[in-house]
Amino acid sequence: MVPLLSMPTARAQPALSLPLECQLNQGAWQPCTLTIEQMGERWWLQIGKQRLVFHSNGRGTITLSDPTGVSRTVQPMWTAQRELCWDGVCTKGDFPLD
Repeated sequence: MVPLLSMPTARAQPALSLPLECQLNQGAWQPCTLTIEQMGERWWLQIGKQRLVFHSNGRGTITLSDPTGVSRTVQPMWTAQRELCWDGVCTKGDFPLD
């Protein structure tokens, strides 16, 4: 029997952080950071002191959780100006699409 401590552990990919611009509810654009914890599954936007967490269930449903812990289902949409929005939360910049 091999002790668990001597077994190699799988290493998780480090989170990827990208500088973007964000807009909340059609307000002013401001610098923000997109951090991807798990590509296509879990990511968040850091806008000043506010963190908005997104989770995809892999079946087309995306949930947005705000700093108060309130979660709601959102729909992604690309605009003609090449902005990616989720029901009032918009981002623009260089996105990793793979």
